[in-house]
Amino acid sequence: MKHYKITRKIEFCYGHRLIEHKGKCRFLHGHNALLEVDIRADELDQNGMVIDFGDIRDMVKGWIDTHLDHRMILSRHDHAVSTLQEMQEPVYLMDENPTAENIAKLLFSEIRKMGLNVSETRLWETPSSCGIYHEGEE
Repeated sequence: MKHYKITRKIEFCYGHRLIEHKGKCRFLHGHNALLEVDIRADELDQNGMVIDFGDIRDMVKGWIDTHLDHRMILSRHDHAVSTLQEMQEPVYLMDENPTAENIAKLLFSEIRKMGLNVSETRLWETPSSCGIYHEGEE
């Protein structure tokens, strides 16, 4: 099956830690993240586009700026949550450990809720390491 696909990159900053992790990621630390969002379409619109890159930026970056940018992304089971909330630090809570893979899945789900035909998300937490999420066959 033929289709078109475009990719939009979005940068943001976040902190996290991984509970029950044996390595240094068990400590609170931060990342300068790069999200790559792939949007797919079987046909192009009247302008010859899958979707305007600016529309993706406005929708996806808008959600990220409100919920994830410059926040601690933590598991709701993390003991640090109550302390950070008492200090009025911005926190985003997940049901699972906030790994690159789980954040990529979270973003995939939120982008789909926006009505975009997302086919894959890649969250680069360092220039050499990313977590990828997609559903179905690619």
